[in-house]
Amino acid sequence: MRAEIPQRNAPSWMVWTALWIVYIVWGSTYLAIRISVETLPPLLAGGIRFLFAGALVYLFLLWRKGRDAVRVTKDELIGAGFVGTALLLGGNGIVMVAEQYVASGLASLLIATVPLWVILLRTLARDNVPRGTLGGVFAGFAGVALLVLPGDRPDGAPLGGMLLLILAAAFWAPGTFYSRRVALPKDPFLSTSIQMLLGGLALVVSGLVRGELSGLRIEEFSARSLIAITYLVVFGSLLAFTAYVWVLQHAPVSKVATYAYVNPVIAVFLGWAVLSEELTAYVLGGAAIIVSSVAFIVRKESQPDAVDAPEMGAPAVASADA
Repeated sequence: MRAEIPQRNAPSWMVWTALWIVYIVWGSTYLAIRISVETLPPLLAGGIRFLFAGALVYLFLLWRKGRDAVRVTKDELIGAGFVGTALLLGGNGIVMVAEQYVASGLASLLIATVPLWVILLRTLARDNVPRGTLGGVFAGFAGVALLVLPGDRPDGAPLGGMLLLILAAAFWAPGTFYSRRVALPKDPFLSTSIQMLLGGLALVVSGLVRGELSGLRIEEFSARSLIAITYLVVFGSLLAFTAYVWVLQHAPVSKVATYAYVNPVIAVFLGWAVLSEELTAYVLGGAAIIVSSVAFIVRKESQPDAVDAPEMGAPAVASADA
């Protein structure tokens, strides 16, 4: 989104209902991804998820608003293609591959570092980043080091899988950073649908190149994996994003951006409660440092006088799930 959406009055209970949908659903997507990749090919499944969700949004807009409302320019198509590919292939696709080996809660903590990477990009772009914010970035990456360096890793999480998640966060950051610097459709729903369609297509092509279709046996897909991918389409990509766009129109960005540090807490809890994922002292310590640093940065960047404050919100497609 290239401009802050004007706020409208709404009852407090509606604002908090929308926020809790974003908190819980986007926080639960890491668990759903972990379950879906138990038997589904990660990149192909992710591609189908976003192609289906993007097509539903696009067709709904076409039905409600007509052809003129869903037309995009060449520059907007290129911009949406870049952002969608960075977020969905570079970000979400790598997460789905990595969660074949890494617990969902641990994955959520490493992906929660996206705001830290965005600040680094802003620094490289010579934006005026306060020293206190940079201090929060260093603290956050110290938390990452605590999780990644040799030690008491939970469930024998391989270093390669954890590095993939760090790479995913690094890919997600440019998608977030440049989403306000490239041409995108002004309608956030149209922009999202185009990004989902193009990013989903990139995921499917990458899955085919990776050889995920070879030896694929549909009869081996488990019911719970199919339920999980359906959940990701309906709730993760449609319901939660709709709630996010609505709450952006009715609440301050400082309140909306709290999803960035609430989501990983919910993801860690759900991974422990549903899949009995291990919580070691290293995980709890790293979680505390990362979540605290992200909370500090999000709150600081969401202040009215902060430079490019809206960048701390979710990217146009979805949260960093996710």
